[in-house]
Amino acid sequence: MLRRLIVNADDFGLTRGVSAGILGAARHGIVTSTTLLVTARIPDEELAALHDSGLGVGVHVNLTLGRPVTGRSSLTDAEGSFVRDARVAAARATARDVEREVDAQLGRFETLLGRRPTHLDSHHHVALLVPVRDVVLAAARRLGVAVRSQDATARARARSAGLRTPDHFFGESGPDAYWSPARTLIRLRALPVGVSEFMTHPGLLDPALAYSRYGRQRETELAGVGTPAARAAVAALGITLCHFGDL
Repeated sequence: MLRRLIVNADDFGLTRGVSAGILGAARHGIVTSTTLLVTARIPDEELAALHDSGLGVGVHVNLTLGRPVTGRSSLTDAEGSFVRDARVAAARATARDVEREVDAQLGRFETLLGRRPTHLDSHHHVALLVPVRDVVLAAARRLGVAVRSQDATARARARSAGLRTPDHFFGESGPDAYWSPARTLIRLRALPVGVSEFMTHPGLLDPALAYSRYGRQRETELAGVGTPAARAAVAALGITLCHFGDL
């Protein structure tokens, strides 16, 4: 039975070290997909490298980090920045402001890369929450692209909306790095039949990540999914690598 695997690296553009780590994990390891943080300032050379990488590239819908594309609204605090807590951000947001910001981020993606995204997911999983959830699903439907599904409820909702989405999801970000080399191998060996997504956060720690609680862990994840050892394990296990655009 066929086992296909999408290895998505979140947060491209967050910092130079994160972007470099993602590109390295694609060259040397098993990363097949990434999601672009279009609210970040991304150097032209990083965008060019991403464009030429062969990765599937989606939009990492962001309503919780930095500043919005559309300016002050119900999505921002008194200083005009996003509210970092996803639940608080969603609870205070109006659907209209979410629609404006999501549309603006999608537009910026096409301006930066000159093509449509392969899929949509979200920073801090804010797209699981109302009203963001329905806006993101509607945008994916309009574009005809796939979405991430973190659990069975999200998967059923996406498929009810006629959207493509993987059958299984694995990944987390907490006090310890999720995709250690040992856990990567365990998950690969136990990979179920169908299409699975590994949500990963590989990267190189740089000074711009000093604020993040998930900074040093990115280097552990880079060792987990970004090396020839991971690639060799996938080949030995007969797993087919793909990205969201292949669904």
